[in-house]
Amino acid sequence: MNFLKDYLAQKRAFDIFLSGTGLIFSFPLWVIFAFAVWLEDRGSIFYVQERAGKDGKIFKSIKFRSMIPQAEKDSGPISAKMNDPRNTNIGQILRVTAMDELPQLINILKGDMSFVGPRALRPEERELNNSSKTRSIFEIPGFEIRSKVRPGLTGVAQIFASRNLAPEEKFKYDLWYINNMNFRLDIKLIAKSFLVTLKTKWDI
Repeated sequence: MNFLKDYLAQKRAFDIFLSGTGLIFSFPLWVIFAFAVWLEDRGSIFYVQERAGKDGKIFKSIKFRSMIPQAEKDSGPISAKMNDPRNTNIGQILRVTAMDELPQLINILKGDMSFVGPRALRPEERELNNSSKTRSIFEIPGFEIRSKVRPGLTGVAQIFASRNLAPEEKFKYDLWYINNMNFRLDIKLIAKSFLVTLKTKWDI
């Protein structure tokens, strides 16, 4: 129990330090990306969306907008897919490099998220590759356990699980992380994420 308490305190301190540092040094990128997003279609720069956080608490996630304006106007809440046709040109670049998630450094600094953890999911969403009705993530087996930790900017499922997997299958990756989480594992996952970003292999 003391190990877990010490680890979580260490993890939070690391999140605060790294997100704060990242916000300062990434400012030039914010300017470039914001201008590029606006220039393409003169639409909004950021996209704010409700996500389920620790213990199921809803928070506002912020990203650079990577899709066309009102992308879900006709479909309702629906998950993204590989090479999603709703992506803008700059949005496709932002997604394969994960730079659309750069503003989530603010969420990490606030304590809504951590650098490493399960993906922050929308309260209700329909999968693009599934014709089923929209369903609540709170009803998916395994959600209660995975929500015991803060959602992460990156994590085991984000790196290793196929986007096409059903939520129940992705949750298995999250549960493995929760059962094995430690600071060394977090550092390895962050390092792996940087490599994926450099190779522009996200979301493809």
